[in-house]
Amino acid sequence: MMAITQPTSLLSSDILPDPVASLNEIALDEALDALDPLRHLTTDSDFARDDEDTVVIPSQPQSILGETIRLIFPVDSPLVSISLKVDASHGCGGIAWPAGEVLSNYIAFRGIGYLQGKKIVELGSGTGLVGLVAGALGGTVWITDQAPLLGIMQQNVTLNNLQSCVSVRELNWGAALPSDIPPPELILAADCVYFEPAFPLLVQTLSEMAVGGSTEILFCYKKRRKADKRFFTMLKKKFSWEEVEDDPNREIYHREAVSLLTLTKRP
Repeated sequence: MMAITQPTSLLSSDILPDPVASLNEIALDEALDALDPLRHLTTDSDFARDDEDTVVIPSQPQSILGETIRLIFPVDSPLVSISLKVDASHGCGGIAWPAGEVLSNYIAFRGIGYLQGKKIVELGSGTGLVGLVAGALGGTVWITDQAPLLGIMQQNVTLNNLQSCVSVRELNWGAALPSDIPPPELILAADCVYFEPAFPLLVQTLSEMAVGGSTEILFCYKKRRKADKRFFTMLKKKFSWEEVEDDPNREIYHREAVSLLTLTKRP
């Protein structure tokens, strides 16, 4: 009698060798990303519990339109209070994200002396939260993002009366750096690892903006999917990094898959 084998799915990791299964998972991720580039910002199967997707966005209503929230940093010993206009009609950049709040809290924990008088650039600012906190703590700050977000960023600068120390600039990753932004002493980046086609552009901009090993870079991100590893594969060609260890909240946000790193440009 001839045995009959049932056809099997090419995407089944149970029947394929690990390398092949991995390639198929990547291909599926890329196909789904093409249909919905922001899908991984709302759920995360890598960190699902009890077969349910874990929500990875802040506890804000999904339909935020023109609302204003108030955030204080550090949370346990308030030093800075920021009023923040949030508006999801601008896309994912128009609301506050977990890594941005973690980074804001950390620089506030470091205190006024840490940022006083420093030239600071924030990449992928969105609402401008991290840069606003840096400005309130005495830094001279340029918050940057793509054109659709410049309006809400400027509104937030004005809302917090930080026009004297926080400037808004358009910056598309991979494009020429604005000529009126001086070489920064500190670069801030939070929740910038989310759209794979932008990975090499972000690395390029970080590399062009960093002046050798003298530029400090604080990079905060939330792990959302396996493809994030590709970003760090690209990043390690230009930078080394280590985790920030002096943040008292480190264990708390680690449980939410958020990491805060310092990057150092390779010679």
